[in-house]
Amino acid sequence: MKIKKFLFLIPFIFIVFSFLISALFWWRANSLPVSTDSDSQDFLVVKGKGASQIGEELKEQGLIKSPLAFKIYVQVSGKSKKILSGQFKISPGLSLIQVVDSLTKPPAELWVTIPEGLRREEVVERFIKALALNTSEAISFREEFLEASKGQEGFLFPDTYLFPRTASGRAVALRMMNIFKIKYDELEKEGVSLDDNEVVTLASIIERETRTDEERPVVSGILLNRLEIGMGLQADATVQYAVATDNCQLKTENCPNWWPILTRDDLSINSPYNSYKFRGLPPGPIANPGLSSLKAALNPEDSDYLYYLHEDDGTIHYAKTLEEHNDNVRRFLGK
Repeated sequence: MKIKKFLFLIPFIFIVFSFLISALFWWRANSLPVSTDSDSQDFLVVKGKGASQIGEELKEQGLIKSPLAFKIYVQVSGKSKKILSGQFKISPGLSLIQVVDSLTKPPAELWVTIPEGLRREEVVERFIKALALNTSEAISFREEFLEASKGQEGFLFPDTYLFPRTASGRAVALRMMNIFKIKYDELEKEGVSLDDNEVVTLASIIERETRTDEERPVVSGILLNRLEIGMGLQADATVQYAVATDNCQLKTENCPNWWPILTRDDLSINSPYNSYKFRGLPPGPIANPGLSSLKAALNPEDSDYLYYLHEDDGTIHYAKTLEEHNDNVRRFLGK
């Protein structure tokens, strides 16, 4: 009986053994280098891409033989989550295992994302952190960036950038300013009565005062309505800019808060950026606006509104008169 059972298992064992041998040969063939070429190529890993996409792109660039072998290896080895984003130097002369190892080491170039609405002092700290600069490198980078971007608040375009780990602060600032010019020049400006500095200044206030793309054109129209009738802009963000500039000008990298919660005394600060005290637009931008806010500054929505406020959950409410606005304050902010 046992012999019959064993004989019955022989075909199954043979099939499994044959499969394992075939798999071993398949793996060996597909994990070998694509060629003997030792010249490195640039390979870009975009943040958020999975192992399947990365494997396909490696195959397309002639750096591995099989996307499936790549995917199996990174999952079995537990390295799928260790692959970094950035630009790497990879040679087709590397084995699949060596290629994966290369992708888990610090890349030659790194992705750095700069969100909308930051001051240039905040922008430079984002780069210092993303490029993993040591103390002495950070000091030099910060000085170069702030010097190169002096007088260019608002004109540093928020975006996701790819930079070498050795990029200088000056090179980074110039790149951001150049991208801003390209993006801004593409925008429609017909019928706009503001000059470029005024447009960017308005856009920077919109960026800090709003929370969604939908409300930005409306708030833009409200701010322009105030300007048209000689009313103060009364935008908290401008006062935050003024207060933080006074408090943090001597300790840029250690400033605890570039956008402080305002007190009643702050509203009387003697600064041209205090839009509660001085009418008209501030002398320059208070932050670096994104494309949505720039478009809103150039394309305001017509309305009779003069006031707006946000609830704690972000919901915005508009009003045409001070009486309506005060009612909104009582209803939605409980003041």
